[in-house]
Amino acid sequence: VNGDQILVDTSGSGIGTAITINLPASPAIGNEVTFIDSGNNLASNNLTVGRNGSNINGAASNLVISTNASAFTLVYANASRGWVFKDKI
Repeated sequence: VNGDQILVDTSGSGIGTAITINLPASPAIGNEVTFIDSGNNLASNNLTVGRNGSNINGAASNLVISTNASAFTLVYANASRGWVFKDKI
């Protein structure tokens, strides 16, 4: 949902497996979603950000995050670019 700040924990104390979280299906320009690796375990159990029909960084593919302690925000720019990084991982 627009404005969500999602704490992702794929560690053994949390989910303990790779997960997929889908972006909003019908975003408006300027919508934002923030992801934070609260479990510091994305290198072992990746986060896949599902594009849910919109591009991510101009590509028609999901985004896989595999860096521990990642924290980033995606903002919806337009139909061709889709979701883009507001800040870097």
